[in-house]
Amino acid sequence: MTQSDLQINEIQNSEQRPLRRPEWLKVQLKTSGDFKELKNIMRQGKLHTVCEEAKCPNIYECWFHRTATFMILGDICTRACRFCAVNSGKPTELDLEEPKRLAEAVVQMGLRHVVITSVARDDLQDGGAAIFAACIKEVRKASPDCAVEVLIPDFMGNRDALQAVMDARPDILNHNIETVERLSDRVRSKAKYARTLELLERALAMQPTVPTKSSIMLGVGETWDEILATLDDLRKVGVSIVTIGQYLQPTRKHLRVEKYYTPEEFAELKQEGLRRGFKHVESGPLVRSSYHAHEQASDVMGKTSEAR
Repeated sequence: MTQSDLQINEIQNSEQRPLRRPEWLKVQLKTSGDFKELKNIMRQGKLHTVCEEAKCPNIYECWFHRTATFMILGDICTRACRFCAVNSGKPTELDLEEPKRLAEAVVQMGLRHVVITSVARDDLQDGGAAIFAACIKEVRKASPDCAVEVLIPDFMGNRDALQAVMDARPDILNHNIETVERLSDRVRSKAKYARTLELLERALAMQPTVPTKSSIMLGVGETWDEILATLDDLRKVGVSIVTIGQYLQPTRKHLRVEKYYTPEEFAELKQEGLRRGFKHVESGPLVRSSYHAHEQASDVMGKTSEAR
């Protein structure tokens, strides 16, 4: 092997090696009694959480404070997004009793703010919208003072499915744009950048008093200008809350991290978001869509007319 070949191999190996995770991304382990109690409630109710399925780095912090994001419609997703750790395949589960069990868990946990999300269920005609609506209604019935936030898939652009969710009147409607327009097709399976913006705009038109929210993950190859353009696009369709966090590669088969953004860069993006008129911007290396969701709600709910 020539010296040139050795240099080429060294460059290729360097490109394939994952970037070293910086100090600010270390997570403190807190397997407290609260953590174990919450896990038991989930298992007893045969419920899933995105905290576990998506390997969220904030699971110990959030569960320590007795907050969690429920994942309905099973734990097998019909899509295989290149950033997501949730299992993909052909779902077999559709549990019509799930909304009642979820509401019971909300009461047991004493939650004041619950986030409900799901796997994508493209195998269902309405994408699971009826179950989302039922969950909202059951939580309202069981715990009237609990705010309900839903983080929904795009329902493949099905307007009636979105209408069913909005008619149930969640307190916050969340749908993640995930990444910049140029990278959307590469990062997200089946989802479309324009369709996400359309869904967020439609949701606001259907229920103007329900704030909308979205999330951007960084580190998959986007540029700074593209991030700002995405923030602009979200504001144009009336989004009130945006969360910005660092992408972390869950397994070797997922997208490689191209860059780790510094806490200072995240702080700068928070200011960029606030300058654009977002009512609340959560921006940091470990921020995820549901991180500090209750604080976001208190900043925004009841103030949406000012934000728009």
